[in-house]
Amino acid sequence: MTHHERDDLPLPDYDHLPVPALRERIRSLTAEEIERLLAYEHAHADRLPVVTAMRARLEQLEQGATPTSGDHSIRPEQSPPTRGGSQVGTDTTAEAVNPPPHGVPAQPAKPKGDRGG
Repeated sequence: MTHHERDDLPLPDYDHLPVPALRERIRSLTAEEIERLLAYEHAHADRLPVVTAMRARLEQLEQGATPTSGDHSIRPEQSPPTRGGSQVGTDTTAEAVNPPPHGVPAQPAKPKGDRGG
């Protein structure tokens, strides 16, 4: 399918919808519309969960189900809005930790053999 054909799919932003949203939204489509989406899916991503959901819905329609409004409230995942600014400041910064380097003259290392008591 070309870009123009993708724009003619029965679900806007089809390529960006998560699988749960697709499962709900295809409930509002006719068998012909689902067939168009299924052909597009096979030609592109061919995602097994999507293909399975579409085939199941086609079977439901063949058995007498009718398209419903579907649940369009499921949206693609989006990051929450940022609060802006950093929460780190001089009052929230941890104290500097400066571990002593190895071999400090005030703390000479002892050989393992001297550990006997």
